Amino acid sequence: MSELLDESHPEGPYDSLSQMPMSKLSNTELFRFIEFIEKFEQVTDDGLSMSHGYRELRMMIHVMRNHLAGRLTTPTSLADASGLSYGTAKRGIEGIINRGLILSRPRTKSGKTVSLHPSHAMIEEWENYANRIKALLGETLDPKSDSSSRIVLEESYQSINVISPPAVLSQRLDLKGGLRVLMHADPTFMAMHNLKRQLEVIFGVSVNNKAKSVDSLREEILANARFSHSHYDIITCNLPWFGELASQNMLLPLDDFIDREGYNLSDFHPEAIHSSRYAGKQYGIPVQTSPELLCYRKDILESAGLTPPTTTEQLIRVAKALHDPGKGLYGIAWNAARGTPLGHTFAFLMAKFGQPIINLPRIDGGYAFEEATGDQRRPMFLSDAAFRACEYMLDILKYSPPDILQMSWYDRAKSYSSGEVSMAYCYTSLAPLFELNKRSPAWQNTGYLPHTVGNHGRSFAPIGGYSLAIPANLSEERVEAAWAALRHLTCRSMSKLYILNGSLVTSRFSVSQDPEVLALSPLINIVDGMARKDILQSWPRPPVPGITELITIAGNEIFEVLDGRRSIKKALSMAQDRADRLMREKGYC
Repeated sequence: MSELLDESHPEGPYDSLSQMPMSKLSNTELFRFIEFIEKFEQVTDDGLSMSHGYRELRMMIHVMRNHLAGRLTTPTSLADASGLSYGTAKRGIEGIINRGLILSRPRTKSGKTVSLHPSHAMIEEWENYANRIKALLGETLDPKSDSSSRIVLEESYQSINVISPPAVLSQRLDLKGGLRVLMHADPTFMAMHNLKRQLEVIFGVSVNNKAKSVDSLREEILANARFSHSHYDIITCNLPWFGELASQNMLLPLDDFIDREGYNLSDFHPEAIHSSRYAGKQYGIPVQTSPELLCYRKDILESAGLTPPTTTEQLIRVAKALHDPGKGLYGIAWNAARGTPLGHTFAFLMAKFGQPIINLPRIDGGYAFEEATGDQRRPMFLSDAAFRACEYMLDILKYSPPDILQMSWYDRAKSYSSGEVSMAYCYTSLAPLFELNKRSPAWQNTGYLPHTVGNHGRSFAPIGGYSLAIPANLSEERVEAAWAALRHLTCRSMSKLYILNGSLVTSRFSVSQDPEVLALSPLINIVDGMARKDILQSWPRPPVPGITELITIAGNEIFEVLDGRRSIKKALSMAQDRADRLMREKGYC
């Protein structure tokens, strides 16, 4: 597929799902260790004369390998893999099941056929075994080390931060026709799709995914809400949509499930949790946190003797200094395409100058949006911050690529990844284009900062991302299974696997501290630090009813300013008139 964008692919070529997704679980350390043990056992068998008994090790390796690779294990396939006669292998398998290491799960309602899977206990045993073997190898290969250093080595291999691979559900999901998921088209959800085989083994049913770019995703959710019964079990919601969707009763509240199970939300980024609420109820569980950051080329700025900008004035100066159109090099890339892309830029730039796009009340550290009503939802297009935001866009427009007025999320990330620009505003969900791409000149040369600050502003990074939700019109008999799937898709172990399969974003603090995750990119730890310091903020694009329409109005009216067809004052006046009329007609304020 071509990487060129058109109006139907504003976020890149992620909405065409492969019919044969391939995961990268073989990159995990545990998978490599299992391969090593298998080869080690074969060498031992060939080189030593031993009585093998039930050969449980070979059977355990087969079950673990299949689980990580998303392949189904049956009693017959496991018996064949053991190299034993069927009767002997059957007794060995029963022994392992009785010890709670293998889970036997019915594949059909009748229970006549079963599949075999490693239990939580078995996965934990194998991880502990791997840690002890690695420590032993370190001791053997470095016999000069003293006992204290060997203890430290073993303890280092048993880090509490390492997250285990996910185990299967004890009961297959009761979902006729399989699990139906509507997802957003980005690298995180492509990673989820690439794990399709693993998820089908975990859930015991087929998984049917459909991916849409942001505007098409919202349209699909709204269309789905008009059916008597939802066509999806789980839908993916952009964080700003929760006010709109929940206020119109399109989403199922999750509080009863959360309270019933004592589900702990403290591991999630607080802003992502708050953005998935409305009127005191939780409607979504975060699956990715993707702030928009200022990305800059450390090598280029250093060579030019420039300091990374932290204010709007500094950014303009740096962009001007690095702008060299004669060499095909430009200062900065950003969302300037008409409609939603530019609307987001405008809202974030208003926030730089200390004013949300609506009249939210100020609180310590930001603005309150969860209880906003009436005049607090009044659009603020006629504010000083709105005018300054437009002036700032006109300033950086001079130092932008020639196609800037067609540029949206994927375009700006590609422009930065290719080396065309030295700076870009970019969501971290698209950072794999340069963080994981060794051919990009930005690879290992990128620095990250929160949004630069204007007058009256404070340092912040506008939070983006998605949460999973259950449609309110989902058939009642599917709701419990949908919740079980949603909970699993947002768990720590799955979030880690998304990252190991090409994503660089998570909504969980614990995942950001996993050693295998941290080793992939410095960006993960940077975002984690921002979340802990409350730099990630929702108020620049608050999840209140009407916000999507306001962003669309902004993106259309302000575009006329960038295109030179309208003055700032006239465009903002027209935007205010349209926004006031919209908010009155829909009863938003």
